[in-house]
Amino acid sequence: MKNYSYQEKVNNDLLNIITPIGLEFKRNSLIIGENTGRVYGIIKYPQKVDYGWLAKITNIPGTIVGITFIPIDNGEFISGLSRSVIQHRSAAESAKDPLTRQRAEKAAQDGEKIMLQIDQLGETVGTMIISIMPMAREESTFSKICRKTESIIATSKAKLRIMANLQEQAFKSVSPYYTLDEAISEVLKRIIPMSSFVGGFPFSSSGYNDGTGYYFGRDNAGGLVVLDPWKRGNDRTNTNFTIMGVAGVGKSTVVKHIALSEYMKGTKIIFIDPESEYKEITKALDGDWINAGGGSNGKINPLQIRPTPVDDDDIFYKDEGHGMGDMAIYIKNLEIFFSLYLPSLNDKQKAILKNEIIELYHTFGITWDTDINKLRPDDFPILFDLHQQIKSKGESKENDNLLLKNDYADLALLLQDIALGSDAFLWNGKSTISTDTRCICLDTHDLQNTSDNIKRTQYFNLLTWCWQQMSADRNEPVLLICDEAYLMIDPNVPQSLVFLRNVEKRSRKYEAGVAIVSHSVVDFLDPKGPVKNFV
Repeated sequence: MKNYSYQEKVNNDLLNIITPIGLEFKRNSLIIGENTGRVYGIIKYPQKVDYGWLAKITNIPGTIVGITFIPIDNGEFISGLSRSVIQHRSAAESAKDPLTRQRAEKAAQDGEKIMLQIDQLGETVGTMIISIMPMAREESTFSKICRKTESIIATSKAKLRIMANLQEQAFKSVSPYYTLDEAISEVLKRIIPMSSFVGGFPFSSSGYNDGTGYYFGRDNAGGLVVLDPWKRGNDRTNTNFTIMGVAGVGKSTVVKHIALSEYMKGTKIIFIDPESEYKEITKALDGDWINAGGGSNGKINPLQIRPTPVDDDDIFYKDEGHGMGDMAIYIKNLEIFFSLYLPSLNDKQKAILKNEIIELYHTFGITWDTDINKLRPDDFPILFDLHQQIKSKGESKENDNLLLKNDYADLALLLQDIALGSDAFLWNGKSTISTDTRCICLDTHDLQNTSDNIKRTQYFNLLTWCWQQMSADRNEPVLLICDEAYLMIDPNVPQSLVFLRNVEKRSRKYEAGVAIVSHSVVDFLDPKGPVKNFV
């Protein structure tokens, strides 16, 4: 046989990571690098405990807790406990002081209960040692954590003690390598039933960790929530979430944190930004900031048909018998678009408008069976073309139906603003929006001084474009962040919110997610519509 000698290599990088910059031990505290700490020990436990009592101790924010439980021989313990019960009974009978007698009787009764648990119920007992070390960088924070630790232990009816002159030994007892010092053991060792230890759930935590993902926030107990929004399982079937809060509580800060974390994971981010809050982060990520409130690079032609993916089990919109081509599906979007822009349209005008749109598409060579993916933005008509077509029919001398001519004339008048007037800057023209980055900000701040129907219409127009981006590639994760989502709400046109709901329902199939940011749930529930003061 050959003898092989192995020499372990020292990983200096790992040593540098786990070794503190410096250690200094004082009488009642210690300094670990840039942090100040103090080790406490529990020297007395409550006589009656509830389930989960240890979890309250082990989950104090800003602390490190070390627990040692050592089972002991039941036979020897029962013999010693029996002698202790006899001594307490004797002390109770001979005591002249009522308080001393009462305490001795209580100790004897407790001893008998433990003997019953061990002898007849098979209870295991052992010695338990608990050390707690609050730690913080700032002195004020450290004092606050120490006070909170003392308060929680006191409310648990346990008794705490600072390990004076034993800070070095106590620090070792809570360290990862966990070497129990004899001096610490002698001071803190207490006998406790195994059921009290296990029933205390010492290893439960108040936080939540997916194992992947990033820091998402804290729960009510101060525990860290590390979440992977793209993880699926159990009741988590999608990546949609809602952020609610009144003005000034930090909604935008939370959104930026989530967006930045997702971007670093490779997710494509799309902002719909009515308040110009995400321009800076978009520029920092070399993204595309687009002025969707009338800028030259942010125009989306409403008449440009966008391919809408259709699933077998969840049809987005059903047409009316013309087949399920892209044109048939998109006309449903146009019905919502014009209902938002012109809420006063009656059923007859809507029917005329729909027929004129279909005729206009046919004029441009676009039919029910046309493959939209092969067309360019210049191949689609614009609102000026639609207005001119309707206006010409209202002025045509060949049309003998006076009522129908009046209907065309009225409809042309209603569409004049969007095709030629003050609203033409938003929608009349070929689509100019173009992007090839993973961070896109659609800024609608310039719309703040416009009417509600303009905001809702443009918000819907942007959302249809965003859905095309989200559904284009099933393998690319895309997160759409809709800030000030109450702008989608119109009590007279509930289809706009239905569209948003459908996008949320179907986004999971395309590896996409939607984040709704608004002020209050009331915005979506109040029959009177959103709170106007926030607009």
